[in-house]
Amino acid sequence: MSTVRTVITGIGVLAPNGLGTEEYWKALLAGENGIAELSRFDTSGYPARLAGEIRDFDAAEYLPSRLLPQTDISTRYAVVAADWALADAGIDTASGVADYDMGVVTSTSQGGFDFTHREFRKLWHQGPEYVSVYESFAWFYAVNTGQISIRNGMRGPSAALVGEQAGGLDAVGHARRTVRRGTRLVVSGGVDSAFDPWGWSAQLAVGRVSTADDPGRAYLPFDSSARGHVPGEGGAVLIVEDSVSARERGAERTYGEVAGYAATFDPAPGSGRPSGLRRAAELALEDAGLTPSDIGVVFADAAGVRSLDEAEAEALRGIFGPYGVPVTAPKALTGRMYAGGGPADVVAALLTLRDQVVPATAHTTSVPEEYGLDLVLGEPRSVRAGAALVLARGHHGFNAAVVLTTA
Repeated sequence: MSTVRTVITGIGVLAPNGLGTEEYWKALLAGENGIAELSRFDTSGYPARLAGEIRDFDAAEYLPSRLLPQTDISTRYAVVAADWALADAGIDTASGVADYDMGVVTSTSQGGFDFTHREFRKLWHQGPEYVSVYESFAWFYAVNTGQISIRNGMRGPSAALVGEQAGGLDAVGHARRTVRRGTRLVVSGGVDSAFDPWGWSAQLAVGRVSTADDPGRAYLPFDSSARGHVPGEGGAVLIVEDSVSARERGAERTYGEVAGYAATFDPAPGSGRPSGLRRAAELALEDAGLTPSDIGVVFADAAGVRSLDEAEAEALRGIFGPYGVPVTAPKALTGRMYAGGGPADVVAALLTLRDQVVPATAHTTSVPEEYGLDLVLGEPRSVRAGAALVLARGHHGFNAAVVLTTA
């Protein structure tokens, strides 16, 4: 087993209820809801109209004009979040770490929907000569990794992962593996956005999106009235580093250590076998060298679908016992950000360990007794926690778990 400790030294967050790490954290603790009626297009003809939409972001304030025609909104989020994370870590990519000692591992589950939909409209209504040459790559799942690496001169081992909601945690796990294999620093995380008519229709087609009209009652994780999730956009980018290298370069802070990671697949539908989520959590704990009693808080996947909530509650009861650990789902304030959701939860977990306070699960009021969950409700809760478990599940059976500890 590798003895390299992988730590997180920088964070960049763009979420529906906060741009920037501390703004996002304050919004979670204050219960500021980022869910409202989607404003990007007319949703009156759609069965669902609520979303966790980022409303006060102007890419032109952060990115050079030459980059804007090349990029989908999700890539703009990713590149800016990476810029913020690198600045937070105090890394000067021009004169600091060597280019081949820096890699990029990101995840997105939807690609450049908005960009592609716009170019397809040109194709259908104006003709092929009007389609942007950048369509050749702006839609692609690997483009966020590519644009971040080009912008920052990063030539080390890199990757792009697709695992829906689980993908962002998988990216962090892969970044940890890359650091353990000798790369000093990896920019990692996940970002998603698909709030154009085509992307919105694709999300609704899954059948798990809430059709409620009240932003305070649409997404109710673990509630007896759970009716589906609300889609969100955004996510987080993290700087994952070799702890020795971080210390040698004089890193200003270390938010925590990525102590454990695991991923599993669910069995085939109809097999009668349980979800692989519990196994993922147990493997991550084993990888971290910890026991369930070491975990001070769990950041749940929190699907907001009754059957999936029941399955997650069963997994947590099996590991920790009934009411055995505080559980929270701050994504109730942002919507499910797909590949961005796991990394955003990693950020919240790190800040929980820093400040020893757990953000509440907003809107949920009635947790079925049979779930046996100590769900943090109403107000943030003070804790004494040295380790946190973050869980995520992707559509069609992907499961991922990350264990974080204080560094």
